[in-house]
Amino acid sequence: MSATTRSTPEIEIGVRFRAVRQRTLALCAPLTPEDMMVQSTPEASPAKWHLAHTAWFFESFILREFVPAYGLFNVDFPWLFNSYYQNLGPFPEKRLRASFARPGLDEVLRYRRHVDAAIERLLERNPDPEALKRIELGLNHEEQHQELLLTDILHAFFTNPLRPVYLDEGETAGDGALRSPSPQRPAPGRPAMAFQPFEGGLHEIGHGDQGFCFDNEQPRHRVWLEPYSLGRRLVTCGAFAEFMADGGYRRPEFWLSDGWMAVQRNGWRAPLYWTSESGDWSVFTLRGDLPLARMESTPVSQVSYFEADAYARWAGRRLPTEFEWEAAAKGQEVGGNLLDSGRLRPAPALHESGELAQPWEGPTQLFGDCWQWTASAYLGYPGYRPVAGSLGEYNGKFMSGQMILRGGSCVTPAAHIRASYRNFFSPETRWQFSGIRLAF
Repeated sequence: MSATTRSTPEIEIGVRFRAVRQRTLALCAPLTPEDMMVQSTPEASPAKWHLAHTAWFFESFILREFVPAYGLFNVDFPWLFNSYYQNLGPFPEKRLRASFARPGLDEVLRYRRHVDAAIERLLERNPDPEALKRIELGLNHEEQHQELLLTDILHAFFTNPLRPVYLDEGETAGDGALRSPSPQRPAPGRPAMAFQPFEGGLHEIGHGDQGFCFDNEQPRHRVWLEPYSLGRRLVTCGAFAEFMADGGYRRPEFWLSDGWMAVQRNGWRAPLYWTSESGDWSVFTLRGDLPLARMESTPVSQVSYFEADAYARWAGRRLPTEFEWEAAAKGQEVGGNLLDSGRLRPAPALHESGELAQPWEGPTQLFGDCWQWTASAYLGYPGYRPVAGSLGEYNGKFMSGQMILRGGSCVTPAAHIRASYRNFFSPETRWQFSGIRLAF
């Protein structure tokens, strides 16, 4: 079948495939080969590994299954760049990924081009509908890794004594996939948090049948919600500094038992990336160190579930459940400070007047800025069944000891997020762009 007569799904997938793959390279453009080798925490991965693993996904789950004559680029790559798929065989320990000096970056880039060319040829041949579904899954998988890549680079640069800057305020990445943000001054003072009431009742939760979703967003089901209220914006750095000044990290009455142990074990006294010299706090971002005085109206980020929960208790509130969050977000257009904005850090929700920057009624910052911790454990929905085969390991096997986050962040691609999207991390995790929305 010629390119001019291919079906619309194939054309759309092809366009999206090229755009997603190019954006990953654009995100790496500001990095040196040495930057791309760093793994500064066991939770993170080197940028070079992200480049290789996302190609591995397309090779392992699409090309090797739907292209009978497909030739491997390298016979060692199927196990070397496997992340955690036990059904596909053994793989190296995650904490050792920084030791992969070989293959070199040039070879990893050739690997990506090899895989890209094979996917393009597959799309030319009227592929099986299941192959198209797998390619779409691979693209969403790569978008997850785009966010992780930036998250990991932020941590790597923070742990570097030189504190290098990923991008200066006026710079863009690669082919212009990241734009320079418009200057924005924080609002003076810290207006009290306003809350939006919701009536509760019976709500349908989960993804419907239209468009892509991960298996953990289904099946769609009904939940009963009591009346509740959500904070109209995210908790700011300035408000969190008040919690700190009131001894928040020294007062066990605000903390869950495991949370208090985490404070003691890790020596927490502020969110990750906050540093203090001569009593003045600053916040490290992908665009460099910024004084807290400039960030007071910006959402606090890089806090764990334990810190979010402790702050909510200190404030006399609580965290929302994931169902309350989804019911509030349902029907809202996805927009806000996502990766496409180019800001690369959370943005203030308030004008200099102290008024909300977004004019509509209801909660703001539902999408973008920071992932929002919820009070919900990561569990399967009623009737949930993982997909068959190795892909069933994608989400289902992590449904233990994790908490749900909603809404995306300033490094989440806009095309990737939706109201039903469920992110999840262990409650001690705080290297992600994770923040706080209050509820009662």
